[in-house]
Amino acid sequence: MSNLSEREPLFSSKNMKLLTSPLGENNPITVQVLGICSALAVTVKLQPAFVMAISVVVVLAVSNVIVSLFRNLVPPRIRIIFQLVVIAMMVILVDQVLKAYAFEISKQLSVFVGLIITNCIIMGRLEAFALANKPWAAFLDGVGNAAGYGLILVIVAFFREFLGSGTVFGYPVMEKIGIYSIGYEDNGFMILPPMALITIGIIIWIHRSRNKDLVEKN
Repeated sequence: MSNLSEREPLFSSKNMKLLTSPLGENNPITVQVLGICSALAVTVKLQPAFVMAISVVVVLAVSNVIVSLFRNLVPPRIRIIFQLVVIAMMVILVDQVLKAYAFEISKQLSVFVGLIITNCIIMGRLEAFALANKPWAAFLDGVGNAAGYGLILVIVAFFREFLGSGTVFGYPVMEKIGIYSIGYEDNGFMILPPMALITIGIIIWIHRSRNKDLVEKN
């Protein structure tokens, strides 16, 4: 009975921080500048960016749990191979589900779903956290870090689609609110890859300006 009473609550403040910290002060993109490559390619429109974000959440959360479950069984010398196999398995499953149920979005994402396996955020969390923590904490860490990554993708995609195409999730917002009538024209530069990098750079600058102490610590 004493062991049960001493068990840490599933949603303790410590566990909740695993979810919330990557969404803010410890965002993997703005603080560690990880995983920005896909942001250059899948953020022209909100829909593919959102689907990519969900895909990364699923891959990282489940991979973290699997690696955590086997952390004491896999020999250290083959841990990287094991982690790559787990990630590849999850990426293949996600890719097949997208092709089966969201084929048009799957075509828009193209090879970038498969390239989730090379996302350094995923391997980084497996190495830094899943190998040293229990499955529940690993799951929360995976969801939190993937959601933090996805949040930046969605923010970048929102501004690129809104300013570049005048739409949000394909809905003609600029036209409906009358922005075109006052002379605004879609900014074609926003849908070019360089603008994704510039937008991310602005987000990183704003985030680091608001969290100077944390940035210096990292």
